Amino acid sequence: MDPVKLLIDRATADDADRLTELAAVTFPLACPASSRPEDIQHHIATELSSARFLEHLADPGKTLLCLREKDRLDAYSMLIAGDPIDAGVRSSLSTFPTIELSKFYVHPDHHGRGQASALMQATLETAAQAGARAVWLGTNDENHRAVRFYEKHGFTKVGVKTFRLGSGVENDFILELVLPTPPA
Repeated sequence: MDPVKLLIDRATADDADRLTELAAVTFPLACPASSRPEDIQHHIATELSSARFLEHLADPGKTLLCLREKDRLDAYSMLIAGDPIDAGVRSSLSTFPTIELSKFYVHPDHHGRGQASALMQATLETAAQAGARAVWLGTNDENHRAVRFYEKHGFTKVGVKTFRLGSGVENDFILELVLPTPPA
């Protein structure tokens, strides 16, 4: 990975179609084998569409970061400001104010190349700059690769929650990372 050609920046409306294309490749990889393909496709069509990404980009409480290499969009993350609405998630967390890492996806052709770690570092820095003292996320309990990645970056399992995918209900781990306190 050539760091000169690697860029992490905030997504813009011009990225919506490329975010949708990347999401269509990466979201199915995060789903357990038991997920119904039609539920996955429906989720992509409704929740990961260009229109939906444009809504996210217009929301001042959401920050989307893109990792680009040679004008390609290879990965993205999305932070959502504010404490969780879900009481079960909120009661699992230890530190506030917190921010949700709602989406974190890397194209499979770029796994193992250090790009995910670079994006994670930028995402955590962005969370800290937004005033968060902690970051939380939910990831499928069968997505062992993702769980290992998050734990490698300091996240710990603090609870469980459910995620509705079409007609199915998936089980997610809730993971939390308390951010380092900035020097005074």
